[in-house]
Amino acid sequence: MKTAITEMFGIEHPIIQGGMHYVGFAELAAAVSNAGGLGIITGLTQKTPELLAREIARCHDMTDKPFGVNLTFLPTFSAPPYPEYIAAIREGGIKIVETAGRSPEQYMPALKATGIKVIHKCTSVRHSLKAEQIGCDAVSVDGFECGGHPGEDDMPNMILLPRADEELKIPFVASGGMADARSLVAALSMGAAGMNMGTRFIATKEAPVHDNVKQALVAATELDTRLVMRALRNTERVLKNAGVERLLEIEREKGRALKIDDIHDQVAGVYPKVMIDGEMDAGAWSCGMVVGLIHDIPTVKELIDRIMAEADRIIRGRLMGFLDAECIASLKVA
Repeated sequence: MKTAITEMFGIEHPIIQGGMHYVGFAELAAAVSNAGGLGIITGLTQKTPELLAREIARCHDMTDKPFGVNLTFLPTFSAPPYPEYIAAIREGGIKIVETAGRSPEQYMPALKATGIKVIHKCTSVRHSLKAEQIGCDAVSVDGFECGGHPGEDDMPNMILLPRADEELKIPFVASGGMADARSLVAALSMGAAGMNMGTRFIATKEAPVHDNVKQALVAATELDTRLVMRALRNTERVLKNAGVERLLEIEREKGRALKIDDIHDQVAGVYPKVMIDGEMDAGAWSCGMVVGLIHDIPTVKELIDRIMAEADRIIRGRLMGFLDAECIASLKVA
């Protein structure tokens, strides 16, 4: 399957593994790239640029296929040393960077200087157009269904993707709610050139997280995510657990007076406790509604091969089955 995204990134299948905190290590990124998709190392999970350089080198040892690095620009007073992280990315021979969070505009010259392709994650059409304007090569359009930060517009992909298709000139992939062949075919039909999966890739054998996390994803339904930090306009979709229930209780008590310090214990330092130690009630960690479509823990290759085979069956069988014989004949001639 060739799309603008497979051609741009030099990959076999139009499937990207998005950056995920304490999940996007070399093991997972290499597995996705080796299976024909685009694996992504999560840059800021590595606490220093030097550690990121080592992780990039580890991934090169595991795959000779293209892989990228996620760099999230955080709205913090003490920002990470982004120029040094970008230097590590460039010196590591990385040619694809997934940016997220705040606009990457001030860092675009440094990223583009060595021919890096930039795909920016956006939760709205207006932000997607801004990404296009500042020189991003592609956009990951993130619907309200997504795990992590869905923005504040609450716009689901059934509306967001066609709107992006109407407005954008650069290619985009669908993100949020993506799990299987149905997701991919639907995204392609709405104008996307591929899909970005986050939560689904956590429930794979190669994902370097505690087995408790994978089992929790298989056990959960589409009703088991919660939105937190809405009063702070920093909305995050997370999997429900005891820590999250306590967080929501605090939010109800504080109302509009809520401050980040009020929920510090439920959001700070949670990821290593969950992903490494398997403490499932530690607090808030990102998880998409797509968890309701996760029923097994395959290898990454099994997952991607299954998606592509089933996508072929859906397109050639189910969708073409809606056409009459004359239409099918004309398509074959074309």
